[in-house]
Amino acid sequence: MTYDVIVIGGGPAGLTAAVYVKRAGKSVLVIEKDAFGGQITWSPMVENFPAMGPVSGTDLGDLMTNRALELGAETEVGEVVALRKEGDLFAVTTDFDEEYQGRSVIIATGARPKTLGLPEEEQYQGNGECFCAVCDGAFYKDKVVAVCGGGNAALQDAAYLADLCRKVYLIHRRDTFRGEPVMVEKLRGMDNVEMVLGYQVKELLGGENLSGIRLEDSDGQSKDLVVDGVFVAIGHSPANEAFREWIELDEKGYADAGEDCVTKTPGVFVAGDNRKKTIRQLTTAAADGAVAALAACQFLDQN
Repeated sequence: MTYDVIVIGGGPAGLTAAVYVKRAGKSVLVIEKDAFGGQITWSPMVENFPAMGPVSGTDLGDLMTNRALELGAETEVGEVVALRKEGDLFAVTTDFDEEYQGRSVIIATGARPKTLGLPEEEQYQGNGECFCAVCDGAFYKDKVVAVCGGGNAALQDAAYLADLCRKVYLIHRRDTFRGEPVMVEKLRGMDNVEMVLGYQVKELLGGENLSGIRLEDSDGQSKDLVVDGVFVAIGHSPANEAFREWIELDEKGYADAGEDCVTKTPGVFVAGDNRKKTIRQLTTAAADGAVAALAACQFLDQN
C-alpha cells in the first residue's frame, strides 16, 4: 500500500501530525521504534497540557495514540534506517527490513536527552531521575534535588528549581561553568543553591525510588548526597542522522527548518524536538505536528 503521508516517529509531534492528516481525508502511517507517545511516557505526571487535568505520561501517550487510531491512522513498530526516493514516491526502510512507500514524509524523530551512562538509570527514570525541570519540577516542591550539567540548560534548570525546592545541588565535573556568567552569579546569590564543582555522579542510590547520589572527584574521592530527585541537563541528541541527505542539519544535528517545518526536499517535512528551536515542550511538539501535517497536505494537493 502507498500512503499519502508516512510519519517517522510516534511521539506528540508525530501523533498530532497523524490526526491532522486523517482529518484532511488522507492516509497516514506512523512508524515508531520505541513506545508510542514518545518521551512524555517517561513523565510520572503531566499537568501543563491545555484542557486536561493531571495525567500520567503513559496515559497521555495512550490517549494520543488511540485518537490517531480512531481516526484511521495506521501504525508500525520499527526504527527507520533509510529513506530514498523512487520516482514520485518515498521509500522508507526499517531495521526489520520492512519497506513502506509514501507520497510525502514527516520526520518527527525527536531528540533524546543524554544520560549519565550509569547502569541503574533505567530503574530510576520516572522514579527520581528527570530530564525536564519545567515538566517535572513541581513534583519536587519543598524537596531536595540535584541538577547535573554546566551549560545554560543546567543553570536555567537550577534557577527554576530553586523557586520550588527546599535545596538544589548544582553538580558539574569541571571547576568552571560553560554557561553565561550572569546566570552563574544569579545562582551564587540564591541561599538554597549549593554548587558542587569538580565532581560527577557515579551512582544513583535508593530502593524503588531514588534517595541519593554518589559523587566522585578526579582523584577518586567520593561522597554521597541525600536527594529526592536528580535532573540531568547535559544535552540532547537529535535522531536525524539517517535523513542527512534530505534535510539540512545545524552544527548540533538538529533539522535546520523554520516554523513552517519545510525542508530543502519537496515532500519532506520535520516536526518536534528534532527541529532547531528554542523551546521543546509537549505543546510545541504538538504545534509542529499540526503545522507539518497541513504543509504535507498542501504539498499533496498541489502535486
